[in-house]
Amino acid sequence: MIASLTGLVQSTRSDRVVLDVGGVGYEVFLAADAIARLPERGEVAFLHIHTQVREDAIVLFGFLQEAEKEMFLALKTVSGVGPKLALAALSGMRLDDLSQAIAQGDVKRLTSLPGIGKRTAERICVELKGKIFSSASAAIAPRREAAFSARPSTSVAMDALSALVNLGYADPVAREALGKARLRLGDEAFAALTFEEIIRESLKVLA
Repeated sequence: MIASLTGLVQSTRSDRVVLDVGGVGYEVFLAADAIARLPERGEVAFLHIHTQVREDAIVLFGFLQEAEKEMFLALKTVSGVGPKLALAALSGMRLDDLSQAIAQGDVKRLTSLPGIGKRTAERICVELKGKIFSSASAAIAPRREAAFSARPSTSVAMDALSALVNLGYADPVAREALGKARLRLGDEAFAALTFEEIIRESLKVLA
């Protein structure tokens, strides 16, 4: 199963993106809010992926944050809620608001979401109440500019290394590019970079 993808944004539509990973274009369905928060065409994006395997197709659903994927998977466990409806719910309401509505059993608020009627909203509240916490979405970045706002750390640099390798660069070459970028910027400035900025600076070295 595909759990995540890192690649260049090739094209976007209202409900999907084509991500170029090492020359292979992956079509991934996203919530409308996530589409709006994607980097520009030609820039690097990282997506958490849920892979749906059907008899006639393999469908990929993408999320900018792990918490969005967890909400999607939770919604999908509710009777009558399929992946498309779960994605529509994420498109129709911010994650923290959706979490709060479920936690409070706010059926009226949930029925404002596209495709969710009263009975479905009631099932969501009953089956997920106690499993969804509004505080769990505190880390969600609601704006596009915050899509890669996780503070830099060793894990961020390692994620950047993995992304460069996925883009087709040999591991030693990618490591050297990261090292040169860090040397050029200095340790403090490099440590302040986001995931996207580290990738951009590394690609400058590799150009």
